[in-house]
Amino acid sequence: MSTAPTVVVIGAGLAGTEAAWQIANAGVKVRLIEMRPMKRSPAHHSSEFAELVCSNSFGALSSDRAAGLLQEELRRLGSLVIRTADTHAVPAGGALAVDRGRYSAALTAALEEHPLVTIERREQLSLPANDQITVLATGPLTSEALAEDLRGFTGREDCHFFDAASPIVEGESIDMDKAFRASRYDKGDADYINCPMNQEQYLAFREALLEAEQAELKDFEKDSATFFEGCLPIEELARRGEDTMRYGPLKPIGLWDPRWGDVNDRDVRRAKRAYAVVQLRQEDKDGRLWNLVGFQTNLKWGEQKRVLRLIPGLEEAEFVRFGVMHRNTFLEAPELLEPTLQFRRRERLLAAGQITGTEGYAAAVAGGWLAGTNAARLAKGQAPMTLPPTCMIGALTHFISEAPSGKFQPMPPNFGLLPELPERIRDKRRRYGAYRDRALNDLATATMVPAAA
Repeated sequence: MSTAPTVVVIGAGLAGTEAAWQIANAGVKVRLIEMRPMKRSPAHHSSEFAELVCSNSFGALSSDRAAGLLQEELRRLGSLVIRTADTHAVPAGGALAVDRGRYSAALTAALEEHPLVTIERREQLSLPANDQITVLATGPLTSEALAEDLRGFTGREDCHFFDAASPIVEGESIDMDKAFRASRYDKGDADYINCPMNQEQYLAFREALLEAEQAELKDFEKDSATFFEGCLPIEELARRGEDTMRYGPLKPIGLWDPRWGDVNDRDVRRAKRAYAVVQLRQEDKDGRLWNLVGFQTNLKWGEQKRVLRLIPGLEEAEFVRFGVMHRNTFLEAPELLEPTLQFRRRERLLAAGQITGTEGYAAAVAGGWLAGTNAARLAKGQAPMTLPPTCMIGALTHFISEAPSGKFQPMPPNFGLLPELPERIRDKRRRYGAYRDRALNDLATATMVPAAA
C-alpha cells in the first residue's frame, strides 16, 4: 500500500483522465472530481470522461506531422487516452479519429475500475488547500465558481475566446447520387464523403450563411467575445470574403468524382471540376454518423437545418447534433506556470489541458500526462520533470511558460515550436521527418523510453 499522499484531479476531460491514470499507475491514490452530471457545461452532452466536444479527430496520424508526432510521443509514454483512441479508431483518411461513444465509455470504465482511483461526482467550487497536491484540469469550460476563485488566486482576469462545434448528420440521409467518397489527392482510402458545388450553388450558400440568424450568446460576455482563429465558425469565414471558404474548409483541390470522367484529361478536368467541396468525416465505427468538417457554427438550430440543406447531397439531411458555441477559458500561462506545469506561486498545484493555453485534443492529453506524472512525483517526494523542447510535448510546455505575455493565445502543436535543426533541409517532408527522428530520440533519452527501430 502506498504511503504517498492522495492527489486530487479536478476535471475528467482529456487532460484530467490522462493525469488521473498516470498518477494511479505510479501507485499513488487519486480523487478524481467531475461535476457532470450534477452540473452540465454549455457544450457537453454526456457524463462520460474525456468527451470529445468539437470533433472526433485528433488530427494527422503520420508522425511526420505535428499532431501525429505528438500522438506518437504519447504512445511511447504509455498514454491511456491515445491507446484507447487507437483501439476505437474509425476511418479518417490519414487522421486519428474515434468512435466518440465507445471511446469515452472505455476511458470511464478504465478509471472506475482502477483500485487507486476514487471518483467524486460534484462541482469543485474552489481550489483545494495549499498543501494538497492538485491537478487543475477543468478545461476550457471551467465552471464560473471555480473560475472566480482561480481569478482571485492568480490576481488576473481570465482570458477567453469563443469556440464552436460542427453539426453531425445521419449517413443514410446523404444523397450519394450527388456526393462521392474520396480522400484529398486519393491519399489512403476514400474515407470522406464529399459534396461538390458549382459557382452558383456556392454563392447562394454563402449568401444564406450571411443572412442566417445566429444564436444568442446567453452565458457569455458579448462585448468582449472574440473568436480563436484556428476554429472559426463557418458564418464568420463567409463574412471575411467571397472566396475565404473556398481556400479553407470548402477547398475543392485534390478531390475528384470518377463519374465526372478521366481526371487526367485536361479538358474534362477544366469543365467538370467543382467550384467548392464540403467534406464530411465519419463519426462512428459503423459509418452511420458524419460530421461536417470545418463547419463550426453558432447559427440557430432551425437556421442550421435550412442553410446546410442547401449543400448538394444534404437536401434531406437528418441532423443528429447541431452546432453549438461556448466560452473557452485559459490561463495567462507565461506569467503563471513553469514548464513542469506547476504554478509558480504554489508548487503543489499543477494545471493541465486546454486551460493552460494549448490547443487540440492531443495537446490536452500531453498536458495531462506531464501534470499527472509530476503530481505523482511530488507525492513520492521526487523532483518534478520537464521534457526536452526538441520533442513536441516539451516544445508546447516550454512555449506556454515562456511566451511573451499580454497577447498570449492558445497554441496547437506545430513544428515552428521546435528548435532549428543543425543543418537546413529544404525539402519539407524530409525536414519534418528529421524533426520527428530527433524528437523521438531525445524523448527516449530523457525518459528512458525504448526508441523504436
